[in-house]
Amino acid sequence: MDLADKTALVTGANSGLGMAVSRALAARGARVLMVARDSARGKQALEELKAATGNDQLELLIADLKSQAQVRKLAKEVAEKAPTLDILVNNAATAYPKYCVSEDGIECTLAVNHLAPFLLTNLLLDQLKAAAPSRIINIGTRINDAMELGDLNWEGRSFKMMRAYVESKLGMLHFTRQLAKRITGTGVTVNCVFPGVFKSNLGGTDGAQGLFWKSVSLLLGWALAQPEQAAERVMYLIESPDVGGVSGEYFGDCRIISLPAQARDPAANARVWEISERLVNLDEA
Repeated sequence: MDLADKTALVTGANSGLGMAVSRALAARGARVLMVARDSARGKQALEELKAATGNDQLELLIADLKSQAQVRKLAKEVAEKAPTLDILVNNAATAYPKYCVSEDGIECTLAVNHLAPFLLTNLLLDQLKAAAPSRIINIGTRINDAMELGDLNWEGRSFKMMRAYVESKLGMLHFTRQLAKRITGTGVTVNCVFPGVFKSNLGGTDGAQGLFWKSVSLLLGWALAQPEQAAERVMYLIESPDVGGVSGEYFGDCRIISLPAQARDPAANARVWEISERLVNLDEA
């Protein structure tokens, strides 16, 4: 895909993988709508990328994705700025060390990592269809687990940070599989990618970052990759002609990889969609 005349939306674009993907898109001449939660950090990232790439077609949008009202407001702003949207990268993710709920009564990890991209993508489908062929890329993680479908919102379980994170990211695989069925024949594709293990600010100021990556480094001694290396896997799904007609798959290192058993179950895919639809009141979109 030639990106010179394309419009892309990247969430979590002010740091880490999101910023690296935004940089790669900008360097290739794309118009990039960068979504960040914090205005000051977002503006700093925007100016840095403009200076680094010489691309003035970069714009900053501010939204706290754990708020469904802000996700809806973001979708309206995007629709006004970009009647056609060629690329959507659902990258923003976090982890919370303690149980917390959003203003919508949703456990915050689930709200940001799964329900926000679920809602945002559904709200932007008209713009994506108008730009077809267009691509949706969901950022996942390497997991072999299952969601507790009877309690996605952690109302009846003892909260565990990494379990909540893994389940929320598994939700993205269910979402990818079910959405692919729903948009067949529209010219829009959706795939999920595991970008590898890399240095990130997972959890940011909420405190999870230090705990998580310090544990990884101490226990495994990994030399973590830079976000730019991880971004190469995302860019493959964005621009490679080899995946232009591929949809509903799970990628890692520029190839299709195996799905966890639960994500291969069409009934589970449909159930996660139905629960998600209810939790975000999609009918009110």
